Amino acid sequence: MCAKHTACQSQKMAAIRPASTCCQSANLAAAKISPINSATADCCSSDVCSTSDPGEESERQRPQTSSLNTARQQWLISGMDCPSCAQKLEKALRSLDGVIEAKVLFATEKLVVDFDTRVAASDIEHLAQKTGFPLSLLSATKARNPLNESASGWRATLKSNAHILTISLAMAIGALFSTIDSDISRWIFVLTCLAGLYPVASKAWRLALSGTPFAIETLMSVAALGALYLGESVEAAMVLLLFLIGEKLEAYASSRARSGVQALMALVPENSIKIVDGERVAVAASELLPGDVVEIAPGDRLPADGKLMSALASFDESALTGESLPVEHQVGAKLMAGVVSLDKVVRVEVTSKQGENAIDRILHLIEQAESRKAPLERFLDRFSRWYTPLMMLVSLVVIVTPPLLFAQPWETWVYRGLALLLIACPCALVISTPAAITSGLAAAAKRGALIKGGAALELLGKVETIAFDKTGTLTRGKPQVTDIIAVDISEEKLLTMTSAIEVGSNHPLATALVAKAKDAGVTIPHAQDKTAQIGVGVSGWVDGQLVEVIASAKANFPLTDALAKAMQALEAEGKTVALVRCDQKVMGLIAWQDTLRDDANQAIRALKRLGISSLMLTGDNPRSAEAIAAHIGIDFQANLLPADKVHHVEKVATMQTVAMVGDGINDAPAMKAASIGIAMGGGTDVALETADAALTHNRLVELPAMIELSRATLSNIRQNVTLALGLKAVFLVTSLLGITGLWVAVLADSGATALVTLNALRLLRFQAQEE
Repeated sequence: MCAKHTACQSQKMAAIRPASTCCQSANLAAAKISPINSATADCCSSDVCSTSDPGEESERQRPQTSSLNTARQQWLISGMDCPSCAQKLEKALRSLDGVIEAKVLFATEKLVVDFDTRVAASDIEHLAQKTGFPLSLLSATKARNPLNESASGWRATLKSNAHILTISLAMAIGALFSTIDSDISRWIFVLTCLAGLYPVASKAWRLALSGTPFAIETLMSVAALGALYLGESVEAAMVLLLFLIGEKLEAYASSRARSGVQALMALVPENSIKIVDGERVAVAASELLPGDVVEIAPGDRLPADGKLMSALASFDESALTGESLPVEHQVGAKLMAGVVSLDKVVRVEVTSKQGENAIDRILHLIEQAESRKAPLERFLDRFSRWYTPLMMLVSLVVIVTPPLLFAQPWETWVYRGLALLLIACPCALVISTPAAITSGLAAAAKRGALIKGGAALELLGKVETIAFDKTGTLTRGKPQVTDIIAVDISEEKLLTMTSAIEVGSNHPLATALVAKAKDAGVTIPHAQDKTAQIGVGVSGWVDGQLVEVIASAKANFPLTDALAKAMQALEAEGKTVALVRCDQKVMGLIAWQDTLRDDANQAIRALKRLGISSLMLTGDNPRSAEAIAAHIGIDFQANLLPADKVHHVEKVATMQTVAMVGDGINDAPAMKAASIGIAMGGGTDVALETADAALTHNRLVELPAMIELSRATLSNIRQNVTLALGLKAVFLVTSLLGITGLWVAVLADSGATALVTLNALRLLRFQAQEE
C-alpha cells in the first residue's frame, strides 16, 4: 500500500477540531466551575507556544496546587476597548492571591481564570470591577451580538456618550461666559475639567493599585492637573475632551476589529424546532443533544452540526466557507451549524454535543490563537514595559533641567514636559500589532482558513516552499478500485481475501476496496492478527492462510514478466498499485485511481505567482506520482515512508521557510518538522491537532489566499508602527520647541491610536488576487 496506509487511522472530521484538548470548549451558553489539572493549565499544546518570550512565560508562572484544589470559570467582560485593556485586567487578576492564571480573550470578550477553589469567584469579580471591567457570567448573559448593538437606537447612543456630551455642553457654556466674565468662564472650565477628570483619575488609581501605574489614564490625569496648576483651564478641559473622544473612537474601531469573530457567534440561532414523537416543539438550541431531530425551514439556520435526513436540498454555506453559490446535499450528508436551508423544509439529525459544533470549534481555535503572539507583538509588549517609565523620566528631565541649569521659566517647561508626556504614550504603538493580528485572523476565519495565532500568521507570510501530501490533499482522497488482476485464482477469490484484511481501516484505499467487495456481493470472511505497516502494507490470517497486501514500491520479491508489465502500465496511467500474496505466493494485483481536486491546478499556479515553489511528497510509486505531478506542474518525491517525508522537509527547512500541507496521521511528523504545518479540514484528528493552520473546507485555493493575507497583515503592521512612531517623532519635536501644546499632544496620541486601528480594519475586507 502507499505511505498513508494504516489499519487504525482516526475517524475523519467534517469540520475542524480544536488544536488542544486541555482547554475547555467555547461554550457560549453556559459557564461552569470545573476541576482542572493545574499541570496543564496552559492551553497551548502546539509547539508554536515554544516560541514565546521566556521572560513573558516566567512572568506568568504561578505556584501550582493540586488538581483537586483548582477550578476554571469564564465570564464576559464589559468596558474593554482595546488589547491594552486586556493586559491591564490580566495583570490585576494575576496579582490576586490564589489565581493561577488569568487570560483575556479579546476577540470574544471573554475572561478565563484558573484559580484555587479557596478563592471565591466573587473576589475575582470584585477586583475586575475595581479595575474598571465589570464581569458577567456566561450563563446569565447572552454573548453580545454586534448586530444587535448597532440597532440599539439613538437613546442608547446618547446614554453611552453622555459623559462627552455633558463636558462639551459645559465647555460651550464656559466659552459663552468668556465674553461676559472671564473669571466665571475660567471657573466653569476648571470645574468641568475636575468633574470630567474624576472617573479617569479614579480608574488610574485603581490600575496603579492593581499593578499598572503607567496607564494612559495616569498620564492623562497628570497632564490635566498640571495644566490646571499652570492656569491653562481651557486647555485642560480641551485635553480631557479630546482624550475621551479618542477613547470612544478607539473603542468603536476595536469593536469593528472584533466584528468578524463576533459575527460567527450570531450564526447559531437561539431557538430551534425539534421533532418529538412526530410533533414540532420549539426548544432552545442549547438543549439539543446528539440524536435529536430538528426541522429547518427555508431561510433558517441550522443550530448544530448534523446529518441530513431529507432528500436532495440546497444550502447557503457562504458564512462559513465564503462560497457564494448554493451547495446541494444528498441524504446522509454532513452539515455544519450555521448553514441556511434555501429551497425546502428539511429535517436534520443532530450529531454535535452542546458547545462542540463547527462554530464553537472555530471560536475555540481563535481564542487559543490569541495566546500565541507573533514575535513582533511580543517584542512590542516587552518594549512598552520600560518605554512608559522611561518617557516619564525624560519628561521630568525636560521639566527640571532648563529652569535649574539655564534659568528658564518653570511654567514654560512644565507645560512642555506635560505635552511630551502625553505624546510619548505608547498606546498607538502597542495596539498596532494586535489590532492587525486580530483583523487578520478574523479575515482568515471568514474565508474558512483557521490560523492558530499571530506567530503562525507571521510565518505564513515568509513561506518560500510548500510541501504537499498527495492522497487527500492534492487529490480528493476518494480513490476507486479500477483494476483487479488475479493469478491462478478467480478475481472474486482475490477480492474476498484482500477485503477481509482491509475491513476496519479508514484509509481511503482500504475503504474503496471494501466498498468494491460489497458492491460485487462478496461475503467478507473474518481475518485474524491483522497488522498494518505504515508505508508498506497490511497483513492478516484468512482461513489459516497469511494474506499480505503490499505497496508495489515495497515489493522485494520476483514477479512474472506479464504481471510486472501490467503493473508498470497501470502505474504509468497514474494509478496506485498493490500486490497481493498468499502464503508468500503472489496471487495478483489491485489498482486504484484517485482524482485531483478541482482547484489543485489553480492553487499551484497562484503559489507560483507569489514566488512560492511547490513539492509533492508521497508514499506512492514514482510512475503514479509523476503522472499526478505532470498534471499540475509540480516537483515530487515518491516512494516515501513517514520518516522519509520528515527527512525531506527538514532538508528543505535548513535553507528556506517551508510549510507542509497534509491530512493523514503519517503527515503529522512532517508537519511538525516544517516551519509551519497546514492541515486539510477533512483530515485526521492527529493532523489537525499538529498543524499550525487549517483549511477547514478543503479548498486548496484558499492556501495562496492565506499567504497573501499573511503578507498583507505584516505590511499592515509595518505601516502601523511607522505611523505611530512617525507621528510621535514629529510632535515630540514640535512640543519641545513650543510650537504645539497639550491639546495637540492628546490629539496626536488619540489620533494615532485611532488611525492604526482603522488601518488594521482594512484587513477585514481583504480580497485575494484573482487569477
